Amino acid sequence: MASNTTTPVITPLAHPEGSNLDFGATVTGVDIENLTDQDFAVLRTALFTHQVLVIKNQSHVTPRAQYELTQRFDPLAAPLYGHGNDSKSGSAVVASKSILHPDLKTIPHQPQVQVIGNGFVPAYEGLTNIQLRHPHHRTFHSTSIPASHDLTHTRFYRWHIDAALYGGVARAPPVVTTLLAVKVPKGRRQTCVYDDGTGDELDVPLGTTAFVSGYKMYDMLSETQKAFARSTRVEYAPHPYVWMSSAKSRSTGLGLVSEGKEMPLEELPEIEEDKIQILPMCWRNPVTGNLALQVHPSAVRRLHLGDGTVVEDLKEVREIVYGLQRPGIAPGLVYAHDWEEGDLVIFHNRGTLHSVVGAFAESEVRLFRQCNIAGSEFPEGPEELDGKEEEEVHAEQEEGVVEVTEQEKIPGLSVGAVEVGVAA
Repeated sequence: MASNTTTPVITPLAHPEGSNLDFGATVTGVDIENLTDQDFAVLRTALFTHQVLVIKNQSHVTPRAQYELTQRFDPLAAPLYGHGNDSKSGSAVVASKSILHPDLKTIPHQPQVQVIGNGFVPAYEGLTNIQLRHPHHRTFHSTSIPASHDLTHTRFYRWHIDAALYGGVARAPPVVTTLLAVKVPKGRRQTCVYDDGTGDELDVPLGTTAFVSGYKMYDMLSETQKAFARSTRVEYAPHPYVWMSSAKSRSTGLGLVSEGKEMPLEELPEIEEDKIQILPMCWRNPVTGNLALQVHPSAVRRLHLGDGTVVEDLKEVREIVYGLQRPGIAPGLVYAHDWEEGDLVIFHNRGTLHSVVGAFAESEVRLFRQCNIAGSEFPEGPEELDGKEEEEVHAEQEEGVVEVTEQEKIPGLSVGAVEVGVAA
């Protein structure tokens, strides 16, 4: 354990040759159980600079210390788990309909910390006889890998942001999520396939958590696309994890296939209009000021454009968002963390997307602790534009005006008459 006099050392991750990764760092010389204000200030700056921090050999860290570390990144936040609890808007039955329900077990003495993983665990932190289920793409994707390849091949399960995305500012997206690896099965790797016709695939460690940078996603856009993203706001579905419970995902895990399987609004729990979240498409980093393209692609329902237009056709909304985000999950841009027992990973939930990956045998036990806390305020978007800048944004959008009769004839996506394209 590090002493109180040790200065934290931040070292950027060494990424494989040929990759285009430019985020992530390791931290040494820090004592999570006795974190001074000075050391936390170093951690905070490092997180918003590198987006993902890896601290090794932290098996001794208690659930309480994990919660206190997580909460420290947003000290005004209420002690509420970031994905919320639908029991207040209906009953426990409502929560059971959420797609998140089977994957989480709450630590009784620290309810902001969840236990996730795979396999049977006799006892852990006040929980007994718990059966953990690692999400498998077969249960969520519209297509699946043949069963004969299940242990050698896998997919990104669901690219997402940890957030309730409903509940007003009281359920604002968490600033950070912390993950602690308690038990990690080792011994094999898998090929993560995109299965979208591109031939993209990625060699990954068993049970990796995959991360991509929202800043890279934004930086890869054309200037016209950036102008579109800066001036667009994203409306999320009410009770999104219930709304999407019967829908299926694309093979890349990046958003849903439009098959009309979403739960009708009238069948959802009671909807309070003032709790529907409409957030900027781009979120501003509190330290660097850089913009991240931050959209939860599975929960999006409408787009509010800068000129006042609202895109309501769900299939069109999804195609627009997918066209903007897909380049950012290319194999060379994915950091697939190779977990070791005792790893504590802190990631910037407002600057990255992440996904569960992997398929385990029933006998392979994986035990993790996850903590995130609903934010104290909504993410900040692009800085307010003055009148002249607003005109420039719309002028840039108008430069892309095209007449389209068959969308597949153009290498991009249109919003009404405005071409927003797909980054190369």
